[in-house]
Formats: sequence, structure tokens, C-alpha cells
Amino acid sequence: MHKNQAESLAFVEQFKSKIENTTEGREIVLCAPFTSLTVMSKNLHGGRIMLGAQNIHWEIEGAYTGEISGDMLQEIGVTYIIVGHSERRQYFGETNETVNLRLKAAQKCGFKPILCVGETKQQRDAGETENIIIDQLKQGLIGVDQNNLIVAYEPIWAIGTGDTCQSTEANRVIGVIRQQLDNKNVSIQYGGSVKPSNVDEIMSQPEIDGALVGGASLEATSFARIVNYQ
Repeated sequence: MHKNQAESLAFVEQFKSKIENTTEGREIVLCAPFTSLTVMSKNLHGGRIMLGAQNIHWEIEGAYTGEISGDMLQEIGVTYIIVGHSERRQYFGETNETVNLRLKAAQKCGFKPILCVGETKQQRDAGETENIIIDQLKQGLIGVDQNNLIVAYEPIWAIGTGDTCQSTEANRVIGVIRQQLDNKNVSIQYGGSVKPSNVDEIMSQPEIDGALVGGASLEATSFARIVNYQ
């Protein structure tokens, strides 16, 4: 929950100038607050930067105050949707069941959902990491088309704490995630205190296909360095 419309546009202008020479084939997606999506879409139209939303409701319309539907997002030019982010699970009562409904709604509306999975510090310390994540995947992916999906592993204990999961451990867990998927070619990202100083090491890991970036994406120079990882 950062940046009003004017700030979002200023960010986009600065960011675009820093990725002019970015390697072809790198997919760049900005998942902005709902209020900024329309103005950003107009500014990004025809460019290489894609636009994503941070949530979607499973119904097209109805008495769901505070929610947003796929129909509402379609006309803006959104192509990606984050579903099941740990903050939605932690603060807003998101469950594996509602994550599943949102994933299917996103795909039905033609979006590519980014499914977030991950464990808390307490769960990791108890040795439950694999069980928690496998359960999130099994329940979340019922009836979901794995040919139109991205998965992001975000250890909750590493989000915004500065405490990054070791790249080799992130790689191991993402390998576990891949084993659970019917489609082994699904792009799997790591998210959790990704920053310019550690992105090269993270992206050198064989199982890690991308990064889901939080705080470090708010500043154009910082995010451009992450996009231009070596």
C-alpha cells in the first residue's frame, strides 16, 4: 500500500529510463494498488512492462464491499494478479479455500495469477515448512490450470525483516514446490527481502526463475538493479 497516482506515474517515468537496455526476455510486472492501475496502464501501453493487481474477488459482481472483480480489472489492461500473498493471509483472513477461488476467478477472466505460498517463523522452527507449503499447494491448486500460473515462495519470516532466506535454502524449497506441480515448467519466484545486494546470488540458483519484490521495488534505481540482475 504505497504511492498515490502522481507518485506512481513519477516512478514509472524514472523506472522506464533505467531499463531501456534490459536483457530481452526478462518479464517485468508492476503490481500496483488499485487506485494507480488506470493511470499506469495508459502510461505503459505498448511497452514491455506488464501491469498486475494485488488481489481479485471470486465473483464478477455482488455485495462484497471493499473487493474488486475480474471484470473491473479487465478493462484497465491488467494481465497478472497476485493471489494469496502472505499479508492477505496474515491480516485479512485469506485461507487456502479462498485462495483457490481467487485463482480460478483470475484464470477465468484471462489473467495470469501469481500464487504466493510460504511458512511463518514458528512453522519453520517446528520443522513444518514442507508440510505447510505442500498443503497450501494441494488446496490452492484444485481445479487450477497450471499452464497459466506463476508460483512465488515467500517465507513469511523473511518479508520486510531484512532476514533473507539463504539462497541455497530458497532453492531447495522451490525444488520441493516444483515436485508438487503437474507442470514442472511453471515459473517459480522467490520473494522475501530481495534487494540489489542479494539478487545476483538468488537468481544464480537453478530452481529460482524470478523474484517477487516488495520494499526494494518502491525506488526506481533499486528495482531497476534487481531487474538487471547479473
